[in-house]
Amino acid sequence: MAGDRLELPGIEFPCDFAVKAIGPAGGGLEGEVVAVVRRHAPDLGEGAVRTRPSAGGRYLAVTVRLRARSREQLERIYRELHALESVLMVL
Repeated sequence: MAGDRLELPGIEFPCDFAVKAIGPAGGGLEGEVVAVVRRHAPDLGEGAVRTRPSAGGRYLAVTVRLRARSREQLERIYRELHALESVLMVL
């Protein structure tokens, strides 16, 4: 994010979008990430959440696919995810 604006060249809304958060494994990261995304996109579909542990098992990547309605919606999601102590990186 440059400043507080997401760099999303060429994206037209609404669109399908994947948000990925990475943090330490075993600390409830998946639930926290899903709660944030669901707050802004309550219509998450079945199978919207995918997790993948790192090779060594120390970290977990949580990917949530959503129907993004606007740039502002995505900015709010990214801002909240960045604020979580359990999140090391948001992609």
